[in-house]
Amino acid sequence: MNPEPQRGRAPSIRDVARLAEVSHQTVSRVLNDHPSIREETRQRVLRAMEALQYRPNRAARALVTSRSHTIGVLSASTAEYGPARAIAAIEDAARELGYTVNTANLASQTSEAIADAIEHLMLQAIEGLVVIAPQVRVFDVLAGMAIGVPFVSLQSTGAQDERLAVDQIAGAHMATRHLVDLGHREIIHLAGPQDWIEAEARMRGFLDAISDADIRTHPPILGDWSADFGYFAGRELLRRRDFTGVFAANDQMAIGFMHAVRDAGLDVPGDISIVGFDDIPLAAHVWPPLTTIHQDFRQVGRRAVALLLRAARHESAGEPEPIVPELVVRDSSGVAPVASPRY
Repeated sequence: MNPEPQRGRAPSIRDVARLAEVSHQTVSRVLNDHPSIREETRQRVLRAMEALQYRPNRAARALVTSRSHTIGVLSASTAEYGPARAIAAIEDAARELGYTVNTANLASQTSEAIADAIEHLMLQAIEGLVVIAPQVRVFDVLAGMAIGVPFVSLQSTGAQDERLAVDQIAGAHMATRHLVDLGHREIIHLAGPQDWIEAEARMRGFLDAISDADIRTHPPILGDWSADFGYFAGRELLRRRDFTGVFAANDQMAIGFMHAVRDAGLDVPGDISIVGFDDIPLAAHVWPPLTTIHQDFRQVGRRAVALLLRAARHESAGEPEPIVPELVVRDSSGVAPVASPRY
């Protein structure tokens, strides 16, 4: 018997059945690990699958078993460090449990594009959905769709998300408090884009820390996460230089701002102290090494996958410990200058 299927098409379950000399129902039972299959039959089917290089279709298996062992991830950005690391962590955690991950990246932020991306994932027979999309409108679209599978979000938007998201407000408060403890009384904040939930949370943490310290509030500067914006903002703000400390909502903007400080002939941290957020790999190797907030993305990924699978099995999620970020102190932050800033 010729083991090759017809030229021009992938081998099917019926091709495997013919080569193994069993019914296609028997092949299906082998694929689904049915206990009634004798070991000799199982091995014959597996050898036929190997000879044909047959790979089972997950969607087809899902129709029979109601299990695809696939998790969907909806992401608004894979270019930024945080979302990219979160996706990698989710993939690692899912793989350890025998699951694969399908990711849909939003081509735009319109409601139609968001709905299309969610529908694309649903067509893959996903068993659960992780949302790594920072805009409020994403959750508005989800609320209007009957997706029929559990989903969790990595954004700090409510009680559900606190089970698995890093506490962005606490991290920003920690970064700002670090500058306050070093004696800085004039601190500015380079914020992320206004429609990003994480940017809003980090701004809240900054403002809370400034209020707690009872010092003057400088209006946050809305940025775009890029080092180019950090550099541009630094060049403009240093014309007045009415501050000694800077908390940037991510490391890229912080690094761009440090570049502007050096170009102005000033010293970090002698004249200006700078703190970032995320602890990207480059943060430890710029000059001076950047003080920043570290997030445990591996723990986030594990918790997201575990929470999804418990929800799929209708099990109680319990009350996990919050994920608290960590302040990593390096050389970009120091004691505030003795002299008052120049106005």
